[in-house]
Amino acid sequence: MIRLVLIDDEPKAIKSIEWEIENFCEDVEVMATFTKPKKAIDYLQLHNPDCVFLDVEMSEMDGFQFLDHFKKRQFCVVFVTAYNQYAIKAIKENAMDYLLKPIDTDDLILTIEKLKVEKKNGRTYDALEERLRSHTNKRIVIPVEGKLIFINTENIFYCESDGNYCKIHLAEKKSLFISKKLKEIQAILPTDDFFRIHNSYVINLKRVSAYLKTEGYVILDNEKKIPVSRNKKSAFLDKI
Repeated sequence: MIRLVLIDDEPKAIKSIEWEIENFCEDVEVMATFTKPKKAIDYLQLHNPDCVFLDVEMSEMDGFQFLDHFKKRQFCVVFVTAYNQYAIKAIKENAMDYLLKPIDTDDLILTIEKLKVEKKNGRTYDALEERLRSHTNKRIVIPVEGKLIFINTENIFYCESDGNYCKIHLAEKKSLFISKKLKEIQAILPTDDFFRIHNSYVINLKRVSAYLKTEGYVILDNEKKIPVSRNKKSAFLDKI
């Protein structure tokens, strides 16, 4: 049995997710619901749910301010919000998952199933960042046009800056154009595998097939030549 607490300052939103859980999710108990985050804080000081479904934008305090009251959480967090721009911050706040409103039933079911697997295996609830970057399942989550795209980092050849935007070049000649700066994407990539080789490029070190020392370029598996900045050369050589 997965025990949940739902926190959202919109009563309709709580009723909606309760209905979804009741009708589509088995072995789930909603312990309590709150439209006032301060009351939820008091409740969570005395009770231990498996997971808190937490809205981001609330009038009394936002979801991130709410979590500041729990320096050592005994529960995992799933953010529920209508705004995809909070995805990166949710990762940094150690959320386990992130659902966009209106909640897609299939996405909710997947989240519940993940919770069940974690609990069955006796694991602590990993942060979303760690779960997506783990050695057995190296993935990152990217918000693109109102949805979250999960990308296996092994499929990334390189990321390219385009001002306030970034292009992620993937295997099979695919690419994603997103409204994030390169440094924001770099922050969620595994540091062991990715390196900012130039002001405009972050490369997957595992995709490097050759380094042209005299020309100052690397060649990736897809035959793309990427320049190596002079001030990055030493650190790059240490990496490889």
